[in-house]
Amino acid sequence: MVLRKIFSAIVIFILRIIFYSKKKNILPINPVKFLIIRQHNQFGDMLATIPLFRAIKETYPHSEITLIASPENHFAVTKNEYIKEVFNFNKKLLKKPSYIKSFISVLRRGYDVTIVPATVSISSTSCIMARISKSKLSVGPSSLDGAANKLDFLFDIGVNLDWRKNPEMNVSQFCLDILKPLNISTNNYKSCVTFDNADVKMAEEFLNSFGLKDNKVVAGFHVGAGKPPNRWPLEKYVKLIELLKKEYNIKFYFTGSNSDKDEIGYMKEKFKNEASFFLNKSIPELAAVISRATIFITNDTGVMHVAGATNTPQISIFGPTNPNNWAPIGDNKFFLRKNEDINSIEVSDVYNLAVDIITKQLKK
Repeated sequence: MVLRKIFSAIVIFILRIIFYSKKKNILPINPVKFLIIRQHNQFGDMLATIPLFRAIKETYPHSEITLIASPENHFAVTKNEYIKEVFNFNKKLLKKPSYIKSFISVLRRGYDVTIVPATVSISSTSCIMARISKSKLSVGPSSLDGAANKLDFLFDIGVNLDWRKNPEMNVSQFCLDILKPLNISTNNYKSCVTFDNADVKMAEEFLNSFGLKDNKVVAGFHVGAGKPPNRWPLEKYVKLIELLKKEYNIKFYFTGSNSDKDEIGYMKEKFKNEASFFLNKSIPELAAVISRATIFITNDTGVMHVAGATNTPQISIFGPTNPNNWAPIGDNKFFLRKNEDINSIEVSDVYNLAVDIITKQLKK
């Protein structure tokens, strides 16, 4: 630990010497080229950053956004309408000269503004990238929730980001705080997943192949989650589905990937030929299928944010996480939470809310 602190102090000292320069704090007139560096955190965090991209495009309609993402989150913005180009920053590929050349080429294109957003943590790598980039102005976090960023000297404009000032603020709104010095904002905090005709076609083929499309009520479920405390018990999902089958004769499907194989295996055993499964699909394909459901019910996980980007009525089930911070925003987006133990949410809690939502949908 001591050696790590000493090494960190030496690195910061060297960076101060190499990158020392007089700070600028004036936004270029009519900026066009923006570089956003968001290569840390998971894809749910990236989807929560969509309002930031939207704010830039609304304020400067002719702007072009280049995004540096990572293998963990780049697929969240595939085909996104606000982003011109996504560069997938993969640290494992830095040993390849050709990859380094491509990476440096992206950084050094010449941008009007480079921005480093932060929500739950500050990435030192992103801070260094911002300083290396060829940009007229760089903006990034000086601190996060009172914890100082020791690399804030790498930015022309440093922003103190403090979720504690409004602890119930949604992450989509909090992401925009980094833009305040630039007078860039939006009133639309909803996420967005762009899908095209090919994605719609796949969704239609899936729904048709299982006879889902013609059913009055089609329900989608995502029963997995990366974090065990965020998983509502599978047996409760089974009881919920049985009740909804009796009430509405629903057709239903499950979404998931290889990381949810145990949960999917459980549901395949319980429902055998009754359920359909839409697995290991791209984010646009997933959004296209969810957008055609009557209701979508999910744990607090990345797919929750994908569903949140659609117009489909949704119930998100929360445990330890504050839903005011992380639940999708929208008039037909609902969440349930009692305390940090997700098991405290009863089947009746979800069922009663689902019945209310479906009833209203059927009246439209």
